Amino acid sequence: MMEDCCYHSIDTENDGSAYPSQTSNSINSVSNRLRLQRSQTTPATRDIEEEIVTSTCNEAAQSEFEADRKEWNKITIGFLFFAIYLTLGVAIYTLFRTHFHSQETQSIVDGLYFSIVTMCTVGYGDITPRSSTAKIYSIAFVVVGFGFIDILLSGMLSYILDLQESLFLRTVEANNDVASYLIDMGKGRMTIRIKVGIAIGALLFCVGLGASVLHFVEKLGWIDSLYVSIMSVTTVGYGDYAFSTVIGRIFASIWLVFSTLTVARAFLYLSEARIDARHRKFVEYVLRKNMTVSDFRAADIDHDNSVSKSEFILYKLEEMGKITGTDIEQIRKHFNRLDSVNDGKIILNDIIS
Repeated sequence: MMEDCCYHSIDTENDGSAYPSQTSNSINSVSNRLRLQRSQTTPATRDIEEEIVTSTCNEAAQSEFEADRKEWNKITIGFLFFAIYLTLGVAIYTLFRTHFHSQETQSIVDGLYFSIVTMCTVGYGDITPRSSTAKIYSIAFVVVGFGFIDILLSGMLSYILDLQESLFLRTVEANNDVASYLIDMGKGRMTIRIKVGIAIGALLFCVGLGASVLHFVEKLGWIDSLYVSIMSVTTVGYGDYAFSTVIGRIFASIWLVFSTLTVARAFLYLSEARIDARHRKFVEYVLRKNMTVSDFRAADIDHDNSVSKSEFILYKLEEMGKITGTDIEQIRKHFNRLDSVNDGKIILNDIIS
């Protein structure tokens, strides 16, 4: 008989926390994964089993909750430093704007626009430093800004995408036919084709949005608008066109941050798709090829001139690159530590003791 292993939950729904909490979902997820096969056992043994497995589920759920909280705290701190970074950039530009060549609109908006364009490494060229002091400041600003994009904002985007993926998975799991196509059931994640599709869709949305604003606000033709939009999101920035109005620069300050990150994420998913396709072909090759004498000797882990099913599975997993010999040896040592009587089995008494 199979039973869910978790009977207790952690009350986190009404604690007033500022970060998102998914502890109850975590507990349900853990309880579904950790199930104990219970056959004909004594009532005392069943009580021990329930206590052990319930404790394990609660510890795992609490661990996931703590990981979520730490991740959210990291994002909050990153956003705070990002705001301070932009505020400093706007203040320095506003105070020393005579050190810059620019087509001015509004000093604070221009400072924010210059900071974002520099941080995203777009480099339109419509605002440029002209004094040595401004050039030194720009060097430091772009180096620090590149770090923000790479570490903090990418982490923020990853966190948002993970939440989106979690919501997506819960939505489609109700329909088994759809779920089998959209979800990698073995990994519990969206399939790579869906990730690529979402990334490309987001990229097209960013390009279309930018082109529309350039056409209607900056009064560029549709071809020029599309051209500038694509050159911007890919951070090419030839500099022949740029945003020159207050509304356009405010829009660009927000749009450039998210669109450049979306492009980076799209390229990452495309690379992941290519790697995944190559890996699937390699796995098919490993499963098709015949076993040779050298394969037999390599698979015979205990050197007893026979290959058991477990040895064969481990060898194939190692050959596919899913695990390494070091991984197998570490798992073996862990098993030996749990096997207190050294009889090749782990029993309940081993765990209790």
